[in-house]
Amino acid sequence: MFDGLKEKLGRFQEDVEEEAEAADSEAADDAESAEPTESAESTASTDAAAADESDESEDEEDDVGLAKKAALAATGKTIITESELEEPLEQLELELLQGDVEMSVAREITDRIRERLVGDTRKQVESGEQVVQRAIADALREVIGVGQFDFEGRIAEAEKPIVMVFTGVNGVGKTTSIAKMARWLEERGYSSVLANGDTYRAGANEQIEEHAEVLGKKIITHEQGGDPAAVIYDAVEYAEANGVDVVLGDTAGRLHTSNDLMAQLEKIDRVVDPDMTLFVDEAVAGQDATNRAEEFNDAAEIDGAILTKADADSQGGAAISIAHVTGKPILFLGTGQGYEDLERFDPDVIVDRLLDEA
Repeated sequence: MFDGLKEKLGRFQEDVEEEAEAADSEAADDAESAEPTESAESTASTDAAAADESDESEDEEDDVGLAKKAALAATGKTIITESELEEPLEQLELELLQGDVEMSVAREITDRIRERLVGDTRKQVESGEQVVQRAIADALREVIGVGQFDFEGRIAEAEKPIVMVFTGVNGVGKTTSIAKMARWLEERGYSSVLANGDTYRAGANEQIEEHAEVLGKKIITHEQGGDPAAVIYDAVEYAEANGVDVVLGDTAGRLHTSNDLMAQLEKIDRVVDPDMTLFVDEAVAGQDATNRAEEFNDAAEIDGAILTKADADSQGGAAISIAHVTGKPILFLGTGQGYEDLERFDPDVIVDRLLDEA
């Protein structure tokens, strides 16, 4: 995952470094040719002050930027100017959009990188790669880390049973994600019961029953066409009576435009009052996943998202975008077909992957 974005970020780093190195070289030449009438530090101070005061025109700003670079070069330092970043940032924004990153998110990332880099004074012994990579890392963490919370800590501290309801469109892996979550919880010492609130899809009972049998989990089901809220309510009663820690409730796949199905979600909220509502979609859906997450959050507020098929997504645009667009965190990534293939989404780990040998 993220191979495409890693490549794009790597190109951006190279572009910025090339622009900065060219400007540094020009500044160094100017510094060498300057009259040594004052000490280097005095010259740097005077030129830097002049640079700060000159804002009359764009041309003058460019000249001042070069003068300030020359002055800083004389003291062993350098600075990144906005003109050096303009073209690389425009190219990065375009490539992020091509990588399925939502437009407002791509703009937010480039704006944050610009804020961190423009006017950043550094010692020349610190490489441009270090400076640019640090700015990218900080910007990405802020964008993709929106709303993150201690998922396991919340489970540990909450009154039992905890009720989790899973929502999303048809065919994105909700039921399989529920089975994976049951295994994830079991590995951490929590018991669970499955509830099939998808009472409309033919074969839904059979699918979740197969998972329950393999995992050794109790399942609560009703006849096809029954009331989904009643199914999950019965599962909550079972959990309370039998000391089960977590209720995992499946729901019918739906579009935000399916008024009847969205009304079902509202009824589940009223009857069951779930502790968490988790939105499930495919990472490979890209912009569609981002749009659907926003629409589901508007129609029936979600607490977080699970992205399936993350192992098949070379771009990672949905993972970068969903948290920022909805204000709700990505909590897990589905990374394979096995029950163990559910990975906690950690923004720090994701950023490290994106920038590792980028």
